[in-house]
Amino acid sequence: MSNQPAGGSGRAATPRTPRSPEARKRQRDILHIATDAFAARGYNNASLAEIADRAGLTQAGVLHYFRSKALLLTSVLELRDQTDIEQLGPGRPHGLEFLRHLVDTALRNAEREGIVRLYAVLSAESVTDDHPAQDYFRDRYEGLRAFVADALREACDVSDEDAKKAEHAANAVIAVMDGLQVQWLLAPDAVDMAASTDLVVMALLTALAPHKFGPGDGPKPDRSAFL
Repeated sequence: MSNQPAGGSGRAATPRTPRSPEARKRQRDILHIATDAFAARGYNNASLAEIADRAGLTQAGVLHYFRSKALLLTSVLELRDQTDIEQLGPGRPHGLEFLRHLVDTALRNAEREGIVRLYAVLSAESVTDDHPAQDYFRDRYEGLRAFVADALREACDVSDEDAKKAEHAANAVIAVMDGLQVQWLLAPDAVDMAASTDLVVMALLTALAPHKFGPGDGPKPDRSAFL
């Protein structure tokens, strides 16, 4: 979920840097083909032979650009991050703006099935032993938990004594968004990811700060700003 980049994962290897425009295009093509393959079959079941065949190369040709299948996987995930960062624009929103951004992300995800499938498949698969994306997803979730908890604390003016509640609420937001993606992939006509995310975010805001977001007298944030 979301589109914040993961932290470092301790990888030493990097893809080769092609010099010619033709080689750079070939490398990008391999990345897009690998994205489709990993999204459809996961890392373990997608083969280099299949990716190479679709790219019009030998397996050695693919490895010339990416050195290993594991490096190809991490390069695919970094390409996904870069796409999301470009959509986010400069800087990171805070408070309510960041929470609105999460709802906007759920809305955008309904138009990019391939990326959603890639994330859902690989994040689940990464819990298996020695999976090459395990550090990537561990770092990503750690960063997301911090970003969402900070946004909730900022939006709700949560006291220091209640700071832990914001962390629990952040875990709930992330769990809902990831779970919605799986449901949507299986039954897209039955699941509105943005509407469900919006409802959960508003419910958590109300629970954390009923004086600001709950029913009663006084000014409230514009509800239409979320959806």
